[in-house]
Amino acid sequence: MSGTLVVIPARMQASRLPGKPLADICGEPMIVHVWRRAMESGAGRVAVATDAEEVRAAVEQAGGEVVMTRGDHQSGTDRVFEAVEVLDPQRDFDTVVNLQGDLPTLEPHLIGACAEPLRTRACDIGTLAAEITEGAERDDPHIVKVVGAREGGGRIMRALYFTRANAPHGEGPLYHHIGLYAFRRAALSRFVALPRSALEIRERLEQLRALEAGMRIDVALVDTVPVGVDTPADLERARALLDGASR
Repeated sequence: MSGTLVVIPARMQASRLPGKPLADICGEPMIVHVWRRAMESGAGRVAVATDAEEVRAAVEQAGGEVVMTRGDHQSGTDRVFEAVEVLDPQRDFDTVVNLQGDLPTLEPHLIGACAEPLRTRACDIGTLAAEITEGAERDDPHIVKVVGAREGGGRIMRALYFTRANAPHGEGPLYHHIGLYAFRRAALSRFVALPRSALEIRERLEQLRALEAGMRIDVALVDTVPVGVDTPADLERARALLDGASR
């Protein structure tokens, strides 16, 4: 069988918003909102990967699948890899989507869009970006930019670099990277076996590890950016958006 396995890593120890997977949004924990959007996408099998029993209980109460993982992972991708090895030891799934557990406003179609480069291009990893339309975001180090090459036009570009800086220099669009990743199964295994790279450490962006190792990342361009919840202010913004959508 071939198909897509969507894994949502969730941990309780976020430095700027501890316990955020269970943060209440319109009566449900944030992690449940993300799980629901993954299910609505129809992209494939969906599971949450966590080391917290309270996250497990919340997701299972909503009807979701959970894999308990170690508590010492350095990144969400490492946690995803452990979960995939448990869920699919026979390697039936050829695509793995790493969906961050702090994207409660995610539009479900973005999960399929993230995997589109793997279906149409000779790349190792697929991800997403949207053109920056607000001037303040160009210089905001919290907004990760992707510098890429458009090969033959279209809505997919090959990533050349990811940075927190305003780049590339000069006139033209800048692209806001959206942190969803679709891995070919072999690429995920290779990625987690690589040591952390110099640029990864400097920029604090783990996707640079893949580029430094010669792996190819292609980026599907989309028209919407989900709200990532990293701070109390982000949480209030997500609550307002989802509360308004439910009315």
